[in-house]
Amino acid sequence: MRRAATLRVAFLLVCAMAAVSVACGCGPVTAETPAAPPVVKIAPALDSVRARPGRGLVIRATGGMLSEVAALTGGEPVPGRLDAERRVWRSDWTLKPGAEYTVAATATSPGGPATVLAGRFRTRPARETFGLAATAPLPGETVGVGMPVILDFDRPIEDKAAVERALEVRSGHPAEGAWHWAGDTRVIYRTRRFWTPRQRVTVTAHLAGVHAADGVHGAVDSTFVFTVGRAQTSVVDTRTHRMTVERDGRTAQRMAISAGMATTREYTTTSGVHLTMDKGDPVRMISPGREKGDPGFYDLLIEHAVRISDSGEYIHAKDNVWAQGRRNVSHGCVNARPDQAAWFYASSLRGDPVTITGTGRELAWDNGWGFWQLTWERWIEGSALRAADAAGERVPPGLTPGLG
Repeated sequence: MRRAATLRVAFLLVCAMAAVSVACGCGPVTAETPAAPPVVKIAPALDSVRARPGRGLVIRATGGMLSEVAALTGGEPVPGRLDAERRVWRSDWTLKPGAEYTVAATATSPGGPATVLAGRFRTRPARETFGLAATAPLPGETVGVGMPVILDFDRPIEDKAAVERALEVRSGHPAEGAWHWAGDTRVIYRTRRFWTPRQRVTVTAHLAGVHAADGVHGAVDSTFVFTVGRAQTSVVDTRTHRMTVERDGRTAQRMAISAGMATTREYTTTSGVHLTMDKGDPVRMISPGREKGDPGFYDLLIEHAVRISDSGEYIHAKDNVWAQGRRNVSHGCVNARPDQAAWFYASSLRGDPVTITGTGRELAWDNGWGFWQLTWERWIEGSALRAADAAGERVPPGLTPGLG
């Protein structure tokens, strides 16, 4: 396909005679006025040397339809698509800064000559650039069905709608999803419902040429792939002191637990839909805001600890079987019998949902990965692209929103 596209461009460039539109072919001689050839317009204009990359590539035909379009940069085809009337072709994404593009387009009309327009242009280089600083999941990681996609940028984003429009999520089982901005450097993708298990998901940030702030553009695109594993979900009931783990719809483990003693807000386990975030064996846990000798001070190494929030909550091992299944005596974590905690530790993937009920403290949506605490309506309110579209604001043309 790549070689065919390259050969087609070469042929059209020769036929076009250095980017001048010409009529190709001839018809029968009649006394009627010959039909006017179609008009082809290319933006950015051919021979430009400082074209704006953020506006993409647009080719239009007037008085006819586009029959052939080929665009290359660095020997690679430029992704794009025709509209239903075959009169407008747009690149899917913005253009690379400081790059040369070769373009050729043919337009035809019934009973008339064809028009071929071909040539080159160059985009202006970026004064400053931005890109991804970190991602979750990690490339190649296998995750749970509740896993979000978290992108951290290396500088603040002002034009959030333009950046969001350049983000693409594709999965083996397409699902409705949306991005939600959590500050100027982080955007999070969440599906409306949990991922379908056992599938691959590809995330591409088409950032090259995207305008992020005054004088700041993306320099390169970034892609990573992760896998959604088996469906494992857990429910913790702090009133009955029980935890049930289901895997692919079947009960995999029942555990007696002890949760936060709830004598203070700090010692109250949060209720809501948590996600497993990371784990360690052991994890050093130190009482926050206290020094050695203060009442309530502790400094412990805890085995088989799976983190579920940023406020210090874990599901972990503890040898206090006298309380497990009977009383809540912890500082806010959920503890279980050492052998069962070890099983949960070994079976957990990042992004496994853990729903906790029965306490008077709700998990905040931005406490760790508490994103499922927001209703879908609240979640999509955090999309800059949807907000811009609703307000009728202009966003760069020719770009495809990244919905899986």
